Amino acid sequence: MKHMRIKATGLIRYLPGGRRTDIGRRMVLLLVSAGLLFVGYLSVCTGGESDLGDKPSASDRPADREPSPADWRVGPTAWSFRKFTFFEAIDKTAALGMHYIESFAGQQISTEFDGKMDYPLPEQLVDKIRKKLNNAGVRLTSHYIGTLPDDERACREIFSCGRKLGIKAFVSEPAVDRLDLIEACCKEYRIALALHNHPEGRSIYWHPREVLRACQGRSRWIGACGDSGHWIRSGIRPVEAVKMLEHRLMTLHLKDLHEFGPNGHDVPWGTGVGEIEAVLRELARQKAQPILFGIEYEYNWDNSMPEIAQCASFFRQTVRALSD
Repeated sequence: MKHMRIKATGLIRYLPGGRRTDIGRRMVLLLVSAGLLFVGYLSVCTGGESDLGDKPSASDRPADREPSPADWRVGPTAWSFRKFTFFEAIDKTAALGMHYIESFAGQQISTEFDGKMDYPLPEQLVDKIRKKLNNAGVRLTSHYIGTLPDDERACREIFSCGRKLGIKAFVSEPAVDRLDLIEACCKEYRIALALHNHPEGRSIYWHPREVLRACQGRSRWIGACGDSGHWIRSGIRPVEAVKMLEHRLMTLHLKDLHEFGPNGHDVPWGTGVGEIEAVLRELARQKAQPILFGIEYEYNWDNSMPEIAQCASFFRQTVRALSD
């Protein structure tokens, strides 16, 4: 037996004299061929992207379980707490019994030291943010940044910072001619780009059809962040927008407004014209798993915690009914 050795693969045997068995060689060739065929099959079925992780991850559910509303993530966007620091926004999220948050560029990180949530961040700030999130039991799902640079090095630095913080998506409104560069970074760093809509006249992505036009021919790493409040202000019914976007909808800034039109302001979910229950039902029908159902409450800025809590309560009640 001292003349027989097995490589780390456990597939190739050597006989006395160093001769490799024909059985081992044939087995290796067969396994390699089968593996290549399997990868090729996946590539054909998915348009060049394997389902073995080559897409944005949106849920913590086990891979062998059907998508369910019970797996949906809900949490505030830090913009709801824009008058406070990011660390205070994390504390407020935890105090509300929620475990997910979206950050935004420009927010002061803490009252205890200088620094804003402007990527790329120095390593010491990344470490402090990660420690704060871990201690609070809150996960950073995404980051809003107005646009992304058309310079490759600068873009890569931003994406590298996002990966260190564990985000799943950048929410942004970059020019369409930058999407080739951004998509390459999305694939390399495994972070999605969710195109955000502001109202008509303020955003090139104000209508779902404009988002779909920008996404045409692109991978699943490019999609939409649906801001339902801005849809309402642009005269678009949220449930119709969700139907239009379907699988391109990656994450949401979900809002309910007191009236339909440009002057609507936020009210707790389920009490306004935002069709929140209908939107949730439609997403359940699609078996969608958004990265985050972001509670973005842009009213009563100084003390919106009670209203945000109402939104979370409405969400949980509706999800419970959809999951039964």
